[in-house]
Amino acid sequence: MGSIVDRLAELGHALPPVAPPAGAYIPAVVTGSLVHTAGQLPFVDGSLPVTGKVGAEVPPEGAAELAATAALNALAAAEAAIGSLDRVTRVVKATVFVASAPSFTAQPAVANGASNLLGEVFGEAGKHARSAVGVAVLPLDSPVEVELILEFA
Repeated sequence: MGSIVDRLAELGHALPPVAPPAGAYIPAVVTGSLVHTAGQLPFVDGSLPVTGKVGAEVPPEGAAELAATAALNALAAAEAAIGSLDRVTRVVKATVFVASAPSFTAQPAVANGASNLLGEVFGEAGKHARSAVGVAVLPLDSPVEVELILEFA
């Protein structure tokens, strides 16, 4: 596989600028051979393209696309911390938070947006453990938030 940036371009994606923290934290932390990202929202050009609850104002298919966008933002934070995504040897875990309408129970389908992107980008090394968590509300009324743990060399 070529460089990760090239692979992203083949898939029609580019790494966005790292979103500035909205609180007292940093976008990613390196410990040993792991980089942990803070939860990333699906910002596009500095703003959320849509807000609301999945299963109410936001359709699940659209939320899956937002999860992929949030995963791209998490990858940008990881790259800023380790210098290059080409150093990633394994996607260890993705945690996807889904702001859910009370009766919405398809959080795993929404999380697949992030998981599928990671698999397309990293191939076999993109297969990961995952949590898909339904929550009442997320920062800025975002429909989704994604955090990643990546192993690197």
